[in-house]
Amino acid sequence: MGDIKDSIDEVVENADNASSRLNSVIAVLVAVLATVMALFNIKDGNIVQAMAQAQARSVNAWAYFQAKSTKQSLAENMLDQLIIERERSGRLTPEEAALLDKKIALYREKVARYEGEKEEIKKQAEGFAQEYDRLNYHDDQFDIAEAGITVALAVLGIAALTRRQWLVWFAAVFAGVGLASGIAGFLGAGFHLDFVATMLS
Repeated sequence: MGDIKDSIDEVVENADNASSRLNSVIAVLVAVLATVMALFNIKDGNIVQAMAQAQARSVNAWAYFQAKSTKQSLAENMLDQLIIERERSGRLTPEEAALLDKKIALYREKVARYEGEKEEIKKQAEGFAQEYDRLNYHDDQFDIAEAGITVALAVLGIAALTRRQWLVWFAAVFAGVGLASGIAGFLGAGFHLDFVATMLS
């Protein structure tokens, strides 16, 4: 009977030691993952601010483009009216004809200038839109990182409660995906799980 009691005590002690080691591993993983996730959240917050600025600049540039288009349209209309006036007026004095020709030249120059300015503004607006898309790509990476690490932390919590070692490995898969995505976001690398990003957007 004493041998059985000793065997049971030994099994319980070994189980407690194994459980204690498992909980220690889980505690370290939780601390590391929570710290890394905090860093990822800070970086993602900065990216979101930069995205908002890029989007605002793009909207402003397109509004400026539209204003230039309106000015160009008005100048084109005035140019058309002046040309019609010049063609209709057969009996203009040389001074009147010169003044009308001067106005026509002025509005032709305005139309050409607005067209050039519009092209420059369009390039700027498209550049801001590209910057937004580039930043959004990295924002997706940090969103995937946060999702993966959050799932890993939840599974680690269940592993601590149930004392199931396989759950730690299961959590490690999610943590690995989250870490890979977040590190890629920091480094500007191309690791991007498009199907996850689509689900999260």
